[in-house]
Amino acid sequence: MPRLRIQRATWPRPALILTDTPRPDCRNCEGIGGIEHLYGHPETGEYDGSDWEPCPCWREDRRWTLMPLPRLPRRRRPATEPWAASGYSDEPPF
Repeated sequence: MPRLRIQRATWPRPALILTDTPRPDCRNCEGIGGIEHLYGHPETGEYDGSDWEPCPCWREDRRWTLMPLPRLPRRRRPATEPWAASGYSDEPPF
């Protein structure tokens, strides 16, 4: 049975979504939703990256959009200098 929760998504546009969550009592992933496998460089043994294996107790792709949210308009800074309103100045820079 899926464990659902409401989340705010930002991509591709702001929205409220209903999404599945991992089981908190899962013995494989301990409620994280997957297992991270770290691996090293074959010659030096240095950290070379990681791989994520999703746990069967959780499906990342199980989500439904409930309501799109409006985009907030960008704020414009008020012009504090007289030349800032026009975008250029005829005065020398020194």
